[in-house]
Amino acid sequence: MKTTEIIISGLGGQGVVLAGQILGKAVVYDGKNAVQTQSYGAEARGSAAKSEVIISEGKTGFPVVRKCDILVAMSQQALDRHISDLREDGFLIVDSTYVTNIPEKKARILRIPATENSEKEFGAKTYANMFVLGALTKITGIVASNAMRRAIEDTVPQKYVRVNQQAYEKGAELVQ
Repeated sequence: MKTTEIIISGLGGQGVVLAGQILGKAVVYDGKNAVQTQSYGAEARGSAAKSEVIISEGKTGFPVVRKCDILVAMSQQALDRHISDLREDGFLIVDSTYVTNIPEKKARILRIPATENSEKEFGAKTYANMFVLGALTKITGIVASNAMRRAIEDTVPQKYVRVNQQAYEKGAELVQ
């Protein structure tokens, strides 16, 4: 039974928790099991934020990520805090808008300028988390794109569904 452990990390206000919720929901829509947890600082914005998603074809016995297979870091602070949680030969995805110093680590690394592209395409940083989800989905194949689009539709307020789905698609396009 294969299990994949994912940490999505960043700062409050970057949509880290929402990204984890959408990913967890999409995994279930895709016919697998998921456990999603989250933690964040007392301040609403700017403090550490983390979302954990465990994907399994069977039951998950322990609902906390021990060593992640995939680490997403949307800020330098998040990378510095969680890089030791990434398995050797794991997958590291960073928002290169904010992450400039990647320590030596035996991992596959994907740098995507998520926040920069979000601002350029949509005039706001708000959709960087969707760019990251698009890139994550495309590069890992961990969940079907149609399940992600459905999860976005079922999770974000209706008036923001289209722009979030567009940002998700643009994130997938960043991966060649």
